[in-house]
Amino acid sequence: MKFRVIIEQDEDKNFIAQCSNLPGCISQGKTRQETIKNIKDAIQGYLESLKKHNEAIPPAIEEEMVEVYA
Repeated sequence: MKFRVIIEQDEDKNFIAQCSNLPGCISQGKTRQETIKNIKDAIQGYLESLKKHNEAIPPAIEEEMVEVYA
């Protein structure tokens, strides 16, 4: 499954990642690579918890990049 993850850098230069279609699924790291690893672990744990509690897994978000001229 693929999930959309938003990664931002905070004022202390740490990276924060969140998965918008999994409410509360947030992680962080000192580098982008560490943050990506951490959010993957967080998503996996989130999905395992949903399965354990017999809750539905939200569908992955389909995403397209479009180019516009401004």
